[in-house]
Amino acid sequence: MKLCIAEKPSVARDIAKVLGATMPKQGYMEGNGYCVTWTFGHLCTLKEPHDYGPELKSWNLIFLPIIPKNFGIKLIPNKGVEAQFKIIERLVAECDEVINCGDAGQEGELIQRWVLQKAKCNKPVQRLWISSLTEEAIKEGFEKLKPAEDYKNLYLAGNARAIGDWLLGINATRLFTKKFGGNKAVLSIGRVQTPTLAMLVQRQKEIDAFATEEYWELKTKYREVIFTAAIDRLKTADRATKGLEYLKGNLFEIVSFEIKEGKEKNPRLFDLTALQVEANKKYSFSADHTLKYIQSLYEKKHVTYPRVDTTYLSESLHPKISGILHSMKPYSELIAPLLEQPIPKSKTVFDDAKVTDHHAIIPTEISPSGSLTREEKQIYDLVARRFIAVFYPECKISNTLVEAKVGTIPFKTSGKQILEPGWRVVYAKDKTEVSEKEKEEEQTIPNFEKGESGPHDPFIHQGKTSPPKPFTEATLLRAMETAGKQVDDEELREMLKNNGIGRPSTRANIIETLFKRKYIERKKKNLIATATGIELIDTIEDEVLKSPELTGEWELKLRKIESGEYEANKFREELVQMVTDLTRKVISGKAKVFSLHEEPKIEDKKTREPRIKKEIPGWEEINCPKCKNNKLVSGKTAVGCLAFKDCGFKIPFEIFGKKISDRQLNDLVLKGKTSKLKGFTLHPEKKSEGILTMTSDFSVNLI
Repeated sequence: MKLCIAEKPSVARDIAKVLGATMPKQGYMEGNGYCVTWTFGHLCTLKEPHDYGPELKSWNLIFLPIIPKNFGIKLIPNKGVEAQFKIIERLVAECDEVINCGDAGQEGELIQRWVLQKAKCNKPVQRLWISSLTEEAIKEGFEKLKPAEDYKNLYLAGNARAIGDWLLGINATRLFTKKFGGNKAVLSIGRVQTPTLAMLVQRQKEIDAFATEEYWELKTKYREVIFTAAIDRLKTADRATKGLEYLKGNLFEIVSFEIKEGKEKNPRLFDLTALQVEANKKYSFSADHTLKYIQSLYEKKHVTYPRVDTTYLSESLHPKISGILHSMKPYSELIAPLLEQPIPKSKTVFDDAKVTDHHAIIPTEISPSGSLTREEKQIYDLVARRFIAVFYPECKISNTLVEAKVGTIPFKTSGKQILEPGWRVVYAKDKTEVSEKEKEEEQTIPNFEKGESGPHDPFIHQGKTSPPKPFTEATLLRAMETAGKQVDDEELREMLKNNGIGRPSTRANIIETLFKRKYIERKKKNLIATATGIELIDTIEDEVLKSPELTGEWELKLRKIESGEYEANKFREELVQMVTDLTRKVISGKAKVFSLHEEPKIEDKKTREPRIKKEIPGWEEINCPKCKNNKLVSGKTAVGCLAFKDCGFKIPFEIFGKKISDRQLNDLVLKGKTSKLKGFTLHPEKKSEGILTMTSDFSVNLI
C-alpha cells in the first residue's frame, strides 16, 4: 500500500479522487492501492524551553542564553492534532511507501518532514511536486514523482530557519523582557519582525522631525503649454515677485525642441509580494487577506501555486499558454487578438534560469464559476489581466522635451503621448489617481520651432515641501523585499530578492504580528509605529537585531542552504554566537525603564481565582450537524463537513463582513447560536450587531 500525506483535507480529497482512493475512512481515504491522509498544516513544532528542563519554564536572566544541544520536535498540544497524528503514525507503519504530497515549498516540506520524523518513518519516501491542483497537474505530478532526497536541502533550509527564529525569538524576547520590561510587558523580538518594525520607526521619526518649508516657483504659459523655470525653488515671496516682474518684461523664446519615440515595457507576471502590493494599492487589501484569497483560489484550482517569489515562467509552459487563454471566457474580447498569431516566447516571460521550485502566479485552464466571493473575484481579475497583458505588444510612446528662456531665466517642459497603447488596452478601464506632475507630463505639446518667440502669461506657483510618506502595506512589502532599499526598477528589484527580509509567504504574518503586539497601527492605508513600538526600537541598541541589511544577509544564507551552497550547521553556529554575544552585552549593560503606552487596568480589590479557559474541542472531534455521519474539518475560509460535496454543510470564518472566532463558531455548531456579537458590516438589512443562529436548513441568520 502507498501512503499519500497531503497538507490539508481538501487537497487530500482532490488527490484521492485522481488516484481512485474513494472509500472514506476515519482520518483518511482508501482505494486502488493507496491511502490518502492529511495534516492540518503544522502538526509538529519545535520543543519549548521547559521541554529541555523544567527550570527553563521560569523567565530568568541566569538561564540565558538557552541553547539546546539537539533541537527536538513535539506534537502541537491539541486533541484533534493528536488523534490525526495517531492515524498517520499507524498508516506509516503499515504502508510500503510514503508519498509526500505537502505544499510544494519550504514550509510545506518542513511540515511533512517533521511529521514523518515524529512517526519514525523508515519507509521509502517519494515527493509529489506540483504547481496547481487541477486533475491534469496532479496526474502529471504522480507520473514524475521524485525521491525525497532531492528535496533534502529544502528541508534543511526550512529547519535552519525555524531553529534560527527559535534561538533569536526565545532568547532575545526573554532577555529584553526581563532587562527592560519591568514585569509590565513582554517585549517581543524576532529575526524578521524587529528589523521590519525598525524600518517603520525610522520612517515615523523622519516624518515627525520634518520641518515643512514654503517655496515659490516661476511658471509661464506659452501656446497653452505650461513651462516651469529650470532654477532652484525660491525661498521667499519677495524674490518670486521680483522674478515675475522680470518675466513680464521679456518675451518667451524656444531654445530647443526634441521628440523621442520610446516604449513602455509590459508589466511582469505576479509573484506573491507583487500581487499583495497591487491588491493593497487597488483595493486596500492587507497582505494577510490577499494571501488568504489567492490561497483559496489555488485550492479551488483557478490559479497556480501562490507562495512564489519569481515573476517568470518555465520554458516548458509555453505550449500550454494558448490553451489557458482559450479557457478564460470572460476575457475573450481581450484575448482574441493574442490568439490570431503564435504566442511569443519572450525571455521577459519565459526563463528557466529565473525559475527555481515554482513559476509566477498565473490562471489555470479551470475558469472560475460564480461561486467566488467578491474579494476572490477581484484577486483573480488582477492575476488574469496581468497574465493577458504580458503577451500584448509593448506600449509605444513619444516623449517631448522643450527648453526655452525668458530673458536669462531658463524654462523647460516635457510631455508624453501614447502612440500605440499595446498592453495598456488590458487596463483601459482602470481609474487611477493622477498627480499634478503626471498631469503636466501628459499635456499635449504642439510642434515648436527653435528660435520662435512671443508673448506669454507668467505666474507664481506657491507650494510646501512634503515629509516622507508613511509606509502602506504595499510600500512596506517592497521595503521588506529589498531589505529597505528604495528600488523602483523591476529588474534591479528582482536581483535584490535574495537579500530581502522574510519570505513572500511569511511577510504578511510578520505585519499581522506587529499589529497584534500593538507595535504598529493602521490609519486609513498608512502604517504608523506606536509609542510602544518606537520605544522598543529605541531600547534595542544592538544594530544586528534591527538592521534590515543584516537580516537580509541571513536570508541569503538560508537561500544558499536551500541550493546546497551553505551549511545549515554553520548558519546555526553563527546565530548561536550572535545570541550568546547579545545576551552578555545586554545583561552587563545599563537597564532602562520601559514605559507602557496603554490605558491602565483597574484591579478588582477582591482576590479572584484565575479563570481557567475551557479548551475548545477540535473540529475533527465534532460530528457534522447536518449529515451526522462525518466529522468537520477546518479549511482556509470555512469549517465544513468532511464529505462536503455530498452533504454541503459549511460555515465561513467571515459572516456578514465580521470575522468569527473559533469559540463563536463552536457555539454556533454545538449550541445552534452565538452570544450577542457586534461589528457586522455587510448584512443586507444593515444590521451591525445581534446573535448568529443556525436555521433549520443549516444556513446562518443574524437576529
